[in-house]
Amino acid sequence: MACSGTFSDEPLTPAGRLFLQPQTNIVIHCIVRGKNPIDIDAVKSAFKSSLMVQHPRFCSLLVRDKKGFEHWRRTQVDIDQHVIVVNNRLDKSGNFLDESQGFSTEEEDDEAAVNQYVADLSVSSPLSTDKPLWELHILMAHKCAVFRIHHALGDGVSLMSMLMASCRRADDADALPRMVPEKSAEFKGGKGRDWFWLFGVFWGFLKMGWFTLMFVMEFMVTSLLICDRKTVITGGDGVELWPRKLATARFLLEDMKVVKKAIPNTTINDVLFGVVSYGLSRYLDHRTPNALHEDLRMTGIAMVNLRAQPGLQDLSKLMKGNSEARWGNKFGVILLPVNYHKGGNNPLEYLKRAKATVDRKKHSLEAYFSYRIGDLVMSLLGPKYACLLNYKLLCNTTFTISNLIGPLEEITLASNPISSIRVNTSSLPQAIAMHMLSYAGRAEMQILVAKDIIPDPEFLAKCFEDALLEMKGAAIGDQ
Repeated sequence: MACSGTFSDEPLTPAGRLFLQPQTNIVIHCIVRGKNPIDIDAVKSAFKSSLMVQHPRFCSLLVRDKKGFEHWRRTQVDIDQHVIVVNNRLDKSGNFLDESQGFSTEEEDDEAAVNQYVADLSVSSPLSTDKPLWELHILMAHKCAVFRIHHALGDGVSLMSMLMASCRRADDADALPRMVPEKSAEFKGGKGRDWFWLFGVFWGFLKMGWFTLMFVMEFMVTSLLICDRKTVITGGDGVELWPRKLATARFLLEDMKVVKKAIPNTTINDVLFGVVSYGLSRYLDHRTPNALHEDLRMTGIAMVNLRAQPGLQDLSKLMKGNSEARWGNKFGVILLPVNYHKGGNNPLEYLKRAKATVDRKKHSLEAYFSYRIGDLVMSLLGPKYACLLNYKLLCNTTFTISNLIGPLEEITLASNPISSIRVNTSSLPQAIAMHMLSYAGRAEMQILVAKDIIPDPEFLAKCFEDALLEMKGAAIGDQ
C-alpha cells in the first residue's frame, strides 16, 4: 500500500483543471513492448515498490468541493484496480480472436492490433474518477503494456520520467536509464567581450522582442479568428469524437544525424519538422493531385518543454518543489506553419525552410507567453473560457506534434527487456496528432488520425519514412 497517513486536500494547478474540461479531457498513452512474455505478478510487485505509487498525484483521488473546484485527495492505492489484464489476442481491427480462428504471427499484424486497441481507447474510454487517474493495460498475447495516465497528473516529460524511474538499463540491472548524453564541461572566459560582442547581444534582444511580438500576435489571432484553409486532412469542431486509427512511422537516429550534418547548426527537431513538412506534401499529392495551390499553409501546434533541462528529467529533481525541473504540466505551445510544395523539389529545401522557421521561433518567447496566457485566462475567467480558447486553437489548426528524447540504451521493466516504447494521447479536434519518442538509436512516431478523414495512416507513415530517406540520399549526394 502507498500514501498512508492523513493529508489535506490539494487544489489542482490551472493546467490540471484545464485538462479535466470535457473538450480538453486528455489521457496520455505509453505503449511498452517487451521481448519476453509478461509476468503479471512481477509487474505488480515492481509497481508496488516503485516511486510511481508513492508520488502524491498517483495515489490521489480527484474530488470537487461544494463550489465545484477540483482537489487531489490522498487515498490507498489498490494495484489490482489499476492493472487490467487482456488475455485474448487481438486482430488488426482491435477485435478479440478465438483460438479456433488461428493466429497470425507476423509482427506487422501484431503491431496493428495493439495500435488499434489504443486508438479505440483514445476515443471511447475515459479514466474512472473512482480511483487515481491512471491504468495499466497488459496485452498478454502481444507482450505489450499500455500505460494510461491523465494529463492532469503531469505532462509527457513528467510522466515518462516517472516511468523511467521504474526501469533499469539492460546492460546494468542496478543503473537507471541514461536519458541525456553526457556533455563535458566548457569554460567560457570573459575575454573578447568588446563592442562587437555588446552589439551582438543588443541585436539578439531586438530580434527576440520583434519575433516575440509577431508570434504572440499570430498566436492570439489564430486562437480567436483565423483558421487554416480546408484540405483533405483538416479536422474541426467535434472531430475528437470520431473513430480513430493509429499507425507508426519508424526512423533511425543515425539517418537523422546524416541529414542534420547537411546544413550547419541543424538539430534533430529541425529534421523532424522538415520530414513532417515533406511527408505531408507527399501525402496531399497522393490524395488530391493538382488540387492545391503551391505554398498552401497548414499550421501545426508543437509542445515545448519549459524546464531548464531538455528531454526526460531526473526524478529526484522533479520531486523537489523548488526545483527548476518541477513536476506537473510545465510546457508551452508554439505554432509551426507547414507549406505545401508539389513534388520534384530538392528534399533538403524542406529542411532549409523548416530550420528557418524553427530558428525564428527559438529567438522568440512564444512558448513562455502561451504558458502565461493560459494561466492568466484560467485565473481571470476560469476553466470554461480557458478550455474554449484552447479548443478553438485546436479547431483552427491542422495537426499537433511533439518530440521527446528517450533512453539512450535498451532498458528493462520488471526484468523484462523492452523492444520499443511509443507515446500518444487521446483524440483531439485535429484529424492528425503526431508524437515521437527516441529509444536506443531509433525513433518511432505515433500518428493518430480520424479514420473517416484519413483512412490510410499507414501510407501517411510511409510518406514520412520515405521523406527522411530521400533527405538522407540528398545529403549524402551533396557531400
